[in-house]
Amino acid sequence: MAEERTGVVTLKGNPLTLIGSEVKVGDQAPDFSSLKGLGAPITLADMDGKVKVFNVIISVDTPVCDVQTKKFNEEAANLGDDVEILTLSMDLPFALGRYCAAEGIDKVKTASDYKDASFGEAYGVLIKEHRLLARAIFVVDKDNVVKHVEYVPEVASEPNYDPAIAAVKESL
Repeated sequence: MAEERTGVVTLKGNPLTLIGSEVKVGDQAPDFSSLKGLGAPITLADMDGKVKVFNVIISVDTPVCDVQTKKFNEEAANLGDDVEILTLSMDLPFALGRYCAAEGIDKVKTASDYKDASFGEAYGVLIKEHRLLARAIFVVDKDNVVKHVEYVPEVASEPNYDPAIAAVKESL
């Protein structure tokens, strides 16, 4: 049974329960298997040798998640080919594909955790009450060591982008 944590995040002031252990700076990044398309998994090993940003959102169909995904898509252009930015949510792969095509998201990859909640549990962002992922950012270096973590306390709010981008640049 996965660990359950309370008091970490809220949704519009209402406390939520997160499933999975807290990931901390200095930890070895947990492996996961999410879907980049139907039947096409993506794992930590698929990004070996790159600095990784895991941009975790509730759904691409919400305003804050839209802003967050676009912000990382813009930043990706300045960070180079040694950085892989992966936006993860419980959205179905079809919805992620539609969103990226409609919004011109071309630098950030997306992955759906809907099938097994593998990422959600491994990184401690699976919301028990809604089976969605809580807003968070993780930066992992080329050796798969976690360099930055932000569990956004109010999931309806944007994350603090600057420390995440700084951690990416320090890891290059």
